[in-house]
Amino acid sequence: MDLSSIVSITGMPGLYKVISKTQNSLVVESLIDKKRFPVFASHQTTSLEDISVFTTNEDLPLKAVLKKIFEMENNGPAIDSKSDDKKLKEYFEKALPEYDKNRVYTSHIRKMISWYNLLQSLKMLEFKEEEAKEETPIQEEPKEEVKSEVKTEVKKEVKEKTPKKTEKKEEPKTKKETKPAEKKPKKIKE
Repeated sequence: MDLSSIVSITGMPGLYKVISKTQNSLVVESLIDKKRFPVFASHQTTSLEDISVFTTNEDLPLKAVLKKIFEMENNGPAIDSKSDDKKLKEYFEKALPEYDKNRVYTSHIRKMISWYNLLQSLKMLEFKEEEAKEETPIQEEPKEEVKSEVKTEVKKEVKEKTPKKTEKKEEPKTKKETKPAEKKPKKIKE
């Protein structure tokens, strides 16, 4: 799941997908009603990739929080974001028990849950691909013999492709002798 192209715009409800960037604005598309419009620098936009949640240890990226809710709900929708504050806090504590209760407000929890429900309803939450990427083994570097053979082959190709320089007889360059400008004394009027 790539959250870098999904943004939140301050003062506007919902989430938006970045379609293109222009010289002084972004063109975004609402995930709710699919309407496109420009967003200028006067609007504060934040990519979901850049958002993190305060925890008792270290800040946790929003992607990891959404993944925990996703696993807790088995790819189902979360609690309604318009539920009362007590239910929201209890629900969020089940999903993320280590969140900092002093710095994460109910309004933050409400936003995260509504974002999760929106992304889940559009089937934009895909965490299986990332797990597969993590499990792929790292390829070993080729042996030194192979590296040296490749280097010599590349050097030969480069030598063959570069044109040979023809030597030109350069005439000695002479500098023009210039006299420094003479300073004339200023006349002082008495």
